[in-house]
Amino acid sequence: MLYLVIMLKKYTLFAWVLVFAVACQPISKQLENRGTLAKNGLVSSAHPLASQVGVEILKKGGNAADATVATFFALSVVYPRAGNIAGSAFVVYRLDNGDIGSIDGREKAPSKGHRDMFLDKDGNVIKDLSLIGHLAVGVPGSVDAMVEMHKKLGKLAWKDLIQPAIDLANNGFKLTKREAESLNSTKESFKKANRYPIHLVREDRPWQEGDIVFYKELAKVLERIRDNGRDGFYKGETADLFVREMEKGKGIITKEDLANYKAIWRTPVKTPYKKDYQIISMPPPSSGGIALLQLMQGTENYPFRKWGFLNSQTIHTMTELERRVYADRATHLGDPDFYKVPVEMLLNPAYNKKRNESINSNQKTPSTAIKEGNVRAIESVETTHFSVVDKEGNAFSITTTLNGNFGSKVMVEGGGFLLNNEMDDFSVKAGVPNQFGAVGGEANAIEANKRMLSSMTPSIVEKNNDLFMVVGSPGGTTIITTVYQVIINVIEHQMTMQQAVNAKRFHHQWQPDLILMEKGAIADSVKIRLQSMGHVINEIGGLGKVDAILRLPNGMYEGASDLTRSDGAALGY
Repeated sequence: MLYLVIMLKKYTLFAWVLVFAVACQPISKQLENRGTLAKNGLVSSAHPLASQVGVEILKKGGNAADATVATFFALSVVYPRAGNIAGSAFVVYRLDNGDIGSIDGREKAPSKGHRDMFLDKDGNVIKDLSLIGHLAVGVPGSVDAMVEMHKKLGKLAWKDLIQPAIDLANNGFKLTKREAESLNSTKESFKKANRYPIHLVREDRPWQEGDIVFYKELAKVLERIRDNGRDGFYKGETADLFVREMEKGKGIITKEDLANYKAIWRTPVKTPYKKDYQIISMPPPSSGGIALLQLMQGTENYPFRKWGFLNSQTIHTMTELERRVYADRATHLGDPDFYKVPVEMLLNPAYNKKRNESINSNQKTPSTAIKEGNVRAIESVETTHFSVVDKEGNAFSITTTLNGNFGSKVMVEGGGFLLNNEMDDFSVKAGVPNQFGAVGGEANAIEANKRMLSSMTPSIVEKNNDLFMVVGSPGGTTIITTVYQVIINVIEHQMTMQQAVNAKRFHHQWQPDLILMEKGAIADSVKIRLQSMGHVINEIGGLGKVDAILRLPNGMYEGASDLTRSDGAALGY
């Protein structure tokens, strides 16, 4: 009830509807552990203002596609560390009639991009060149993805979906404590990456919670997108500003690169889980969907419900499954338009069963026995995911990113928007890890106009052929294991959506050869047992920031935002 009181004070627009919805629910011991309950639609995102924008679109008669577009552009204003108009977006959807689809708005390498562009004359990787600055930028795809999605699936007028973001940019909004701290910690990188002073850098004092930030130049760009759709970004004045920034900063994206970019409709990957469930996720160039489905196929063979949540045997087995999947990721996955990804092989239950036969219930398999590799570090990342459902049952799962925190740190002069650093998601050099510790080879080598591999895992789960869950997360290579664990928490450990999102998490990606474990996740006895199996455990602050929606048996929706790890909000009516 405390949660409801907080929500009532904070979001009066839907408060009475929420009270009515909760009052109509059967009384149960789990009710107080549930997230936001709604009947007619729900948006769960990384920022309450963006979620509110999406819900208002639903209230005006928009469908889930409309609310997705509006929430996306609102996040580009209020959540600039990952929300964007110059990054990428992957969308997986399920319509109320059961039709599924996905759109690939992943960035591409510029036409002047090439395999050795981040190497010195001796063939060594030049430190940070693929992370900070203009050369790190891929050709953006997120705006085109939104335009194409709206054309095919939207209901309301395009201009009405962009206007709320314009209003936020013009009128300003208050920073949360986390966002103020994030801007302060990135100050020196902003100064290093930009040739002119940008408004995200304060010299008089540090940013503080409650400070109001405006995006006047971004508002003008959004107005051009509102009035001209795709051409408002990829052509005309905005494209001129973009290319001028590239030229001054020694970047290589051209007007032709922008004009020629096209988002691609793709067929989602899917696999059954046990007899009741179907897991639907993003196909390549995302590695996330393939990896998630491989993990679910492997999970079928183990009694996780019997073993229990965060039991040593559960953690050990999930970790062993994860290590094999990430080794496959490094070897087999890339842009399917450039490399023949063996999807059928990777999703063949017989292949995964054989792959997992070497799992020893009492001992960790040496990583060298899974595949060779040498990775020593994994760094943080900022992506953002949000989930949307409407009263008809249309569901959209979307993950969007600039890659690193605030991307390349470069802001387009006169445009007020940040550029991605997605070129680092290519295999800059075979066997050399990117910023997330992920390694790759030929499948993900840099080529002109090629899409770089991603770990984004926007997913939808069906139960008995009906909508069951909409889920996803940010977190670089940890996205896959975060989504995996949240799904398992609900299905196997029988948690509510909010409990599943709040629960402590862990991660293993084959290389580096260690388990990343959230602090306080496991008892000392569990840790000792895992170490006796050969595991190395590294405790960290947090993994992922999930925004998810669960359809309850009575037809209501439960929205859950990762309140312990982010400032997000699940709002509905």
